[in-house]
Amino acid sequence: MDATLALPLLIALVGIALFFDFLNGLHDAANSIATIVSTRVLRPQYAVFWAAFFNFIAFLFFGLHVAETLGTGIIDPNIVSPQVIFAALMGAIIWNIVTWVFGIPSSSSHALIGGMVGAGIAKVGVDSIVWSGLLKTVGAIFMSPMIGFLLALFLVLIVSWVFVRQTPFAVDRTFRVMQFFSASMYSLGHGGNDAQKTMGIIAVLLYSQGYLGGEFHVPFWVVISCQSAMALGTLFGGWRIVHTMGSKITKLNPMQGFCAETGGALTLFGATWLGIPVSTTHTITGAIIGVGAAKRVSAVRWGIAGNIVFAWFVTLPAAAIISVVFYWLANVFH
Repeated sequence: MDATLALPLLIALVGIALFFDFLNGLHDAANSIATIVSTRVLRPQYAVFWAAFFNFIAFLFFGLHVAETLGTGIIDPNIVSPQVIFAALMGAIIWNIVTWVFGIPSSSSHALIGGMVGAGIAKVGVDSIVWSGLLKTVGAIFMSPMIGFLLALFLVLIVSWVFVRQTPFAVDRTFRVMQFFSASMYSLGHGGNDAQKTMGIIAVLLYSQGYLGGEFHVPFWVVISCQSAMALGTLFGGWRIVHTMGSKITKLNPMQGFCAETGGALTLFGATWLGIPVSTTHTITGAIIGVGAAKRVSAVRWGIAGNIVFAWFVTLPAAAIISVVFYWLANVFH
């Protein structure tokens, strides 16, 4: 395609990608702030500013390995076209809106990946899929909540042993302060992993249109734009999902909130450094269940947790189906 003729369309698609990133921040704000809000350490209006700041500065701490995986490791970058990107984004955006309206903490990340797979298959079939990258990502669907669960459970046991001689009031006071640190780390991990997914989409679009000089990389203006869009989305909250994540799964105190956020943050840091696009929603849900189960198994509302897990499995195929429809529409009206 002629790059000059494609410029208006390119700008529109970049705008749609940044809108998805904004929705990602709004939809996943709960991941960063649900625990610190539910333990009443911070009021919601202050918590979103706290989370948005650390979402934005995340690019200072991480490489761009996740962006490279999304850009080149899910579908073959050589088959990418404006129609493919449009369909992938619309699949993710519509599924995000549906789950946001119903307060379902599904994964924005896997909605985007499902959209990419659906659009790639709609264009050239299963040959479009980079199986090594896709299988690594699908594997993380199962591994990230489990790792978050185990780390949070382990942290609760360690903290309980260390503070066994402290009064409940003293423990509560200590971890009200510590939760500022743990919430910051989780927001940093969230911004580091999630914003890079949109960076990868924009970068592969630029690459497909010849704007990157024949070599895939992520321009700095794309990095700043994506971090800004995600931080702005976080500022708008997403209160339905905050309520589900912060109080419906299990009741949390500051010590448990600290353990859940720290366990989740460590999981995200590891995945981001390895270039694995994990779900921040999956990770924090697993960690919250872990701290609830450490108290007693009955402390977790397993029915609600089961509904969340069901949403995880539905997200990839649902977003893929929506993207197939939009790929067909894009070609009809092109």
